[in-house]
Amino acid sequence: MENQEVMVVYKWIAREGNSEELKAIYREVESQMKSNEPGALKVECYFDETSSTLIVMDLFADAGAVGFHLGTTAAGHFENLLKIAVPGEFLFCGQVPEEMKQAATAMGLNATFAPRIFGFHRA
Repeated sequence: MENQEVMVVYKWIAREGNSEELKAIYREVESQMKSNEPGALKVECYFDETSSTLIVMDLFADAGAVGFHLGTTAAGHFENLLKIAVPGEFLFCGQVPEEMKQAATAMGLNATFAPRIFGFHRA
């Protein structure tokens, strides 16, 4: 069976004095994803204090789950995030349909889309 999972790795750089607010928004995002998005399999957040950079790794069951996330949780926070942080590159790793690529680009994301070519998973 082909792996349908999509991993999205991205970063936000907090504007001066907004590091704690950025972390707080992502605590809320993580909570909403856990409660309301059954296709969200994993969320990991990391923060570099020296550069005020939040790095996020989201793992979704499939592209449909990514689309659901972008249309719900992400859409609900995106405007506030843009006020307090600068988005970095968004790496979409896995099979992503063309319409989703266009939607991400329309949001102004600096996005790279890379289908999986090989790898392994040790359980």
